[in-house]
Amino acid sequence: MKFNGKILIVDDEAHIRKFVTLILRQLGCSFFVEAGNGQDALAVYQAEQPDLVLMDVNMPQMDGIEALRQLRTIDPEAIVVMLTSLVNRDTIEKALEFGAVNYIRKDTPKDEIAQALSETIESCFGEAEETINP
Repeated sequence: MKFNGKILIVDDEAHIRKFVTLILRQLGCSFFVEAGNGQDALAVYQAEQPDLVLMDVNMPQMDGIEALRQLRTIDPEAIVVMLTSLVNRDTIEKALEFGAVNYIRKDTPKDEIAQALSETIESCFGEAEETINP
């Protein structure tokens, strides 16, 4: 798989953003922008117009569920994957209700995260070979 779209990684922990970036690079992705909380994610989204958003749930200033809700108001076509350690049913249901295309736990083994991201990207974008949004 080779995905040349721009990906916004939103997490308040820099090491998690780096970890996710490394997984995505192994999948052939190469264009990344980052945000450390939901509020910043909305600003970065509007400025950068990424093709895909990976969003944590539990963050300061604005959590990922509220950021997802606002993001989908700004762009109803936004493709957002929740990547989080929270596993309660209510959080998962809200994320899906507000339009998340997938919900992946951070404590999932790295290979399984890569597989889930690969499948999500293929499902949403097909097997993209050309640059979508440089």
